Amino acid sequence: MLSNNIIDRIRLPFRKEKELYSSLQKIIGFYPRHIEYYKLALMHKSVAKRSEKGKPLNNERLEFLGDAILDAVVGDIVYRHFEGKREGFLTSTRSKLVQRETLNKLAEELGIDSLITSSGRSSSHNSYMGGNAFEALVGAIYLDRGYNACMLFMQKRILAKLINIDRVAYKEVNFKSKLLEWSQKNKVLLEYELVSQSKEKGSPTFVYKVRLEGLEGCTGKGYTKKESQQLASKETLQKLRREPQFIDAVFAAKGNRTKMEEEPVSIVPDTEEKRDFIIQGSADSQLRNQAPTATQQREPKAQAVAKRNAGNPENSQASRKAPTVPAQSQKDVNEPDEFDLSDITAKPVTKSREEIIAEAEAAAYQ
Repeated sequence: MLSNNIIDRIRLPFRKEKELYSSLQKIIGFYPRHIEYYKLALMHKSVAKRSEKGKPLNNERLEFLGDAILDAVVGDIVYRHFEGKREGFLTSTRSKLVQRETLNKLAEELGIDSLITSSGRSSSHNSYMGGNAFEALVGAIYLDRGYNACMLFMQKRILAKLINIDRVAYKEVNFKSKLLEWSQKNKVLLEYELVSQSKEKGSPTFVYKVRLEGLEGCTGKGYTKKESQQLASKETLQKLRREPQFIDAVFAAKGNRTKMEEEPVSIVPDTEEKRDFIIQGSADSQLRNQAPTATQQREPKAQAVAKRNAGNPENSQASRKAPTVPAQSQKDVNEPDEFDLSDITAKPVTKSREEIIAEAEAAAYQ
């Protein structure tokens, strides 16, 4: 007859498995067919357990599979629920439903956190352990019962009891995008400054700080850059709403910056071209200044002709009858005329051809 200790050793594994079956039935709504999938889905990589072939046993592969199945199932549900909505709205709603923070909260509400097997060191700081196990559980359901079982699980157990899909769809949860939209609308400079980066028990942590117009906003700490920036943006938005003096300081700093950028320049640039490359006292220019013009060269000859005409009574009488011509335009009849554009005219010719020839001959033989 077996002793009580031996009986307890035999019943203990059965009792634990029975408790696992019962817990899973409450979570997913049915009893598993292949419990091995679910055990693996609840095993964190920190356990460092290996198979007989030396391969690591953890929920990472099931997490990968569950992530893809969740995208398909939730995308199907959102598509059918919001008829007529555009792609951007559907994508945003699906992202909110399957984002890590949502899955972490679901794992906590369903009690999945308490079923995870881990080394105990990672569960205290790894904020994604519950969400990862949720995805792995969906992967286990898919392998155990198929796609339809995953669809029923999300519709009956999650969306019908834990999540209001309409409220999630129209709720803004991207605080970084919200802060960026506010800063662009108000033309405020927004920057994210990495304050520190470290590791806590093997997991990297990031601390980011928001700066508005150079003024310090709030900081956020997370296990990814995106998570820390989201927290910093959320706290900064709350500070802008709670503290009027902070938003006044931000706009005052903006005013000082724009005033410096838009301050007018009093001195207008000179547009006059400098001609310092011309030498004023060059030999050529001096020669040009000293050389008489053609008019100046002809002027003494015109004066001589005038004197001869003054001695001749006939010439003097003809000069009195002729119209007065400026001295600079008088030409010596003995000198050939230079080409002048004033000789080209469009006035009609009133004299006959014979008269013109006779005048030309008379002028030639005077």
